[in-house]
Amino acid sequence: MLAARTARISPRHLGARLASSASDDTGKYKIVVVGGGSGGLGIANQIFDRFKAAGKPLNAGDVAIIDPADNHYYQPGWTLVGAGLKKKTDFVRPLPSLVPSHITLISERVQSFSPTSSSVTTASGRSISYDSLVVAAGLKINWEGIQGLPQALMNATSGVSSIYSYETCDKVWSDIDALRSGNALFTQPAGVIKCAGAPQKIMWMAWDRYRRTNRSSKIHVDFYTGMPTMFSVKKYSDALNELRIGRGVGGFFGHNLVAIDNANHKATFKTSDGGSVNVDYTVLHVTPPMGPLDFIKNSPIADSAGWVSVDPGTLRHTNPEFGNIWALGDCSSLPTSKTAAAITAQAPVLSENLFSVMDTGKVSTAIYDGYTSCPLLTGYNELMLAEFKYGLEPKESFAAQFDQAKSHRLFYHLKKDLFPWAYWNYMVKGRWYGTNGPFRPKYA
Repeated sequence: MLAARTARISPRHLGARLASSASDDTGKYKIVVVGGGSGGLGIANQIFDRFKAAGKPLNAGDVAIIDPADNHYYQPGWTLVGAGLKKKTDFVRPLPSLVPSHITLISERVQSFSPTSSSVTTASGRSISYDSLVVAAGLKINWEGIQGLPQALMNATSGVSSIYSYETCDKVWSDIDALRSGNALFTQPAGVIKCAGAPQKIMWMAWDRYRRTNRSSKIHVDFYTGMPTMFSVKKYSDALNELRIGRGVGGFFGHNLVAIDNANHKATFKTSDGGSVNVDYTVLHVTPPMGPLDFIKNSPIADSAGWVSVDPGTLRHTNPEFGNIWALGDCSSLPTSKTAAAITAQAPVLSENLFSVMDTGKVSTAIYDGYTSCPLLTGYNELMLAEFKYGLEPKESFAAQFDQAKSHRLFYHLKKDLFPWAYWNYMVKGRWYGTNGPFRPKYA
């Protein structure tokens, strides 16, 4: 099965202090962070820095990250790879190299949570205790949720690809650029996924590639989505639908991809009325269904849907008995889009509240308003910057200068050049604070 972190290539001596067995340390930490992805790295660093800024510094080794991965990926970059703009090796680093020496990296997989005893158990059976726990473990990509998808992705001649894994994002560009005529289908499932705009970002880039290389008259582009509209926020959805119609892209709403016959290049969709349709494709870009990770879904810290149940404003667990548990990012129940931009706005709120609870026993005034952003590539040198908060209300950074429902070249270079640079140099180090950039927000 494909996974976001399957490559295992890096030496273990880089960067962080490692604790690989129970004999290496006491198994007790002040703060344990589950997950070494975008949320985990950023929040571990922010928490350590927050205590230091308050004049109450933690000791080296007081904060631990638990994650078995060898590598860390800048996943928003995979769209750029699929569009032929970057190499996928630009967006991978050995995970240990990103963890500073004062934070312990425990290279194991968490198997279960014991919130009543403030501990987690790893797959090796090791028990790790904490004073505070932050869960930032991401979500599960259900590659096998579509019949025939794993096999099609591994078949070089299937025409099937996906930007949702490091292993397959370069196949997206290979398939798109090789197409000379036929049907190009792009899919999005119903329900929660990482960055809900990404399935059409790669579609728009393919459409523009065909236009610029005089192939658009021979290639028909269609968007099949399980959702009822182009985007969840009406302002941007209306603009994207207008763009779709103007560019002659077919829109099939309430269509969920359920099976692929790669030998005959046929895709089967379930429709919202309970029917099914078979569609011929030449190339097919697939966004697989996603959901909560099993070890969280089956734990006492999860809500009924399987996400870590946290207060949408404070990011603290909703069960008062689990008041030393926090979550952010894709694994959380926060009712906002699951993007890296959302994490940058969540992290300073979580670190402020966690510090306040550990210091005074009470949460601070820091409140997360649901801010998230989706930089929607609509072609080469153009991008629509969707920014919004809870209630699907726009919360735009450049509203005074631009109509953000229209594409602009400046926004394109933010996505292509600035954001990857800021990610590696600031975000994973805990020094990027949402729309405040490198300046930590002040809370009364």
